[in-house]
Amino acid sequence: MSIQKAPCQTNECPHRLLLDQIADKWSVLILSALCEQPLRFNTIKRQLNGITQKALTQSLRRLQRNGIVDRKVITASPIAVEYHITPLGRTLKEPFSALYNWTISYLPEVEKARQKFDLDAEEE
Repeated sequence: MSIQKAPCQTNECPHRLLLDQIADKWSVLILSALCEQPLRFNTIKRQLNGITQKALTQSLRRLQRNGIVDRKVITASPIAVEYHITPLGRTLKEPFSALYNWTISYLPEVEKARQKFDLDAEEE
């Protein structure tokens, strides 16, 4: 008897693909940086310690392609590009806030679990 995988366990699941693109490490941090106001590329890069120019470019393009972030060219001298969250992107505030609040509530338990895991691993 074979067990079928749930649709979102496959690589072809459109929901999984979207989650992979909007809930990865850099995308969440980019959206957090943009939540207050539009920002230029280098301002975002400075705020996100450790992100490379390539990773920021790729993440912004994925978010833009999915309608979460928009890019605006400012034609004043000097020419600049500014990124902002779209109305669709703003709908992510509630679920991302819930996830962040979960980390605040349960970080002590997670840290205990990590310590236990590390101690058990040392004993093996």
